[in-house]
Amino acid sequence: MENMKANVIYSAWYVKNHNLSNVMCILLSLSQESLWYLPIIPRLQRLYMSRKIAEHMTWHLNCCNENEKIFHPACGEAWKHFHSAHLEFASELKNVRLGLCTDGFTPFGHSASPYSCWPVFMSVYNLSPTMCTKQEYVFLSLIIQGPQSLGKNIDVMLRPLIDDLKQLWYYGVQTYDNFRRQYFLMRAALM
Repeated sequence: MENMKANVIYSAWYVKNHNLSNVMCILLSLSQESLWYLPIIPRLQRLYMSRKIAEHMTWHLNCCNENEKIFHPACGEAWKHFHSAHLEFASELKNVRLGLCTDGFTPFGHSASPYSCWPVFMSVYNLSPTMCTKQEYVFLSLIIQGPQSLGKNIDVMLRPLIDDLKQLWYYGVQTYDNFRRQYFLMRAALM
């Protein structure tokens, strides 16, 4: 046991190693899952630093007519209900509405050793459908990798992203809007 390395990355999952001793079973703190977090707040602020993009960040206000089909989340009933339930959030036109998507995959195929990778993406729903689906406006927030699928335990790994989203929802972040040439308190909601 003296030859074990001291630099161990801790994680939420641990491995039991029965081969260290014939008598005892030791729970080692060897990481099984690793997490790469790319903070979302600076990237949302950067959207307002570009004059052209900042102008498009309020596109969702006048996008839908009553007679048209739903082609964007802003046209749906859930969006309207959210705005009626959270009037303070809806009153600031520049607040950001976000979508989250993730799906795990096995990068080396099923025949290789078990390994799983879970990218987590954030979409900006303030933008038009042609813009919000472009690569530069879909933000990679997390990469979770490890020997097996996360399943129900994904919430543990989402904690850094959830903390940033809570900060954006409850407190907001001072942001400069280059199109309107003014500072405002940017808040964000996960729709």
